[in-house]
Amino acid sequence: MKQFCIIANRDKDEFLEVTNKIQDYLTRNQKGVFLAEQAYKAGHYNYTDASTIPNDTECAIVLGGDGTIIQAAHDLLKREIPILGVNLGTLGFLAEIEPSHVEAALDKLFADEYLIEEHMMLSVKVDSKKLGSGLCYPHCHNALNDIVITRAGFSRLITVEVYVNDVLVNDYRGDGVIISTPTGSTGYNLSAGGPVVAPGAHLMIITPICPHSLNTRSIVVSSHDTVLVKVRTSKKTQDEEAIVTMDGSSSINLSAEDCIEIKRAAKGTKLIKFEKGSFFHVLKHKFGSDAAK
Repeated sequence: MKQFCIIANRDKDEFLEVTNKIQDYLTRNQKGVFLAEQAYKAGHYNYTDASTIPNDTECAIVLGGDGTIIQAAHDLLKREIPILGVNLGTLGFLAEIEPSHVEAALDKLFADEYLIEEHMMLSVKVDSKKLGSGLCYPHCHNALNDIVITRAGFSRLITVEVYVNDVLVNDYRGDGVIISTPTGSTGYNLSAGGPVVAPGAHLMIITPICPHSLNTRSIVVSSHDTVLVKVRTSKKTQDEEAIVTMDGSSSINLSAEDCIEIKRAAKGTKLIKFEKGSFFHVLKHKFGSDAAK
C-alpha cells in the first residue's frame, strides 16, 4: 500500500499526537497521506466527507474506538476503502492496533502483509403510514452492528411481529427486538442474551429485548433472508409507539402498524487484520477465558 488517509476522532486524540506520529511516519516512508477533516452531519461531529478523500486512497487509518470505526464505515461505504482501526478507546473488537504498535503495523501494510476481513452490513426500509409507503431514509439506512426496534415513551411493553421471508416467526411482547449482524453480536445482542458470532459469518440474529415470556430465545437466519418487523397496536395507543435505531445513533419514530424491512446490504465494510484469530483473542480478554470456550 502506498496511499493512505487518516480519520481521527479529535475527542480521543485531542492534540493529534497519534495522528501526527502516523502522518510523519508515512511521509518519512514516502507514502501519500491525506488527513480527513471532521465535519457535522446528521447528528455526528465525527462525520467524514468521503468525497474529499483522494480517489487513489488504498487504506483509511481510523483513530478512535469501535464507535469511531462504525461511523467511518458508514461514511466510506460507497468508496469501499479498507479500514485499519487504531484503538484510542477501551478494548474493542474492531480496532486492530494499539498506538504503541502502529509503526510495525504500517510496515506490514507497506509490504502487503495483511488480511482483509469482510463484515456484512444491513439495509433498512421503513414503511410508515405517516411518511409514505416504502420510504427509504438517506444517511441512516445501513447498519454495521444492529437495528433495534424498541418502545417509545414511558416504561411499558410493546408487541412486535417478526416475519422471515413473509412467514410469521413470532410475536414478541416486551421492550422490543434486536436484529444484529455478526459484528454486532458482541454488543446489545450479547447483553440481551443473544449468541456471539464470528465476524466473518454471513447471517442475522433476531434477539428479543426483555421478552414477557420464559421460553423466548434468539433466532439465527441466513443473510439471504428478509426480516420484517411490524409494530402492533398497544392497549394505550399513542402517536409514537416505538423507535427504530441504526447502530445506536440514527433513529426514526414509529407508529402502530409501521413495518421495518431488513436485508443484507449490497455492500459491506472491509477491515484490515494481521492475525487470523484476533477476534477470539479479544473475546478472551474482554469477557474472560470462559467466553471463548
